[in-house]
Amino acid sequence: MNTSIICSKDDLIANSGVCAKIDNQQVALFYVPDTEQKVFAIDNWDPLGKANVMSRGVIGNIGDELVVASPLYKQHFSLITGECVEEDVQVATYKVGIDNEDVILLGD
Repeated sequence: MNTSIICSKDDLIANSGVCAKIDNQQVALFYVPDTEQKVFAIDNWDPLGKANVMSRGVIGNIGDELVVASPLYKQHFSLITGECVEEDVQVATYKVGIDNEDVILLGD
């Protein structure tokens, strides 16, 4: 399995998002330490608000679904699938993990 380092775990903020770049693409990283997966990554581009702002969204739950609310129009996007709860749009998701003190992009 190929992996590459995105950032340090120290760059993350618990229960919040930060922006990082993966292959010149802005990605929103969310560190949720109380979950099994711990770290999630989706595109930082809000397809409805047309801006790179998803990392500034608020994390929450809708039912059992872990979501982030866009800071612009407040639509909720799944941190697992990237699907929007309210609209028929989706953002890309990335497989990421924590290895020691590094946040890594997990390859296939």
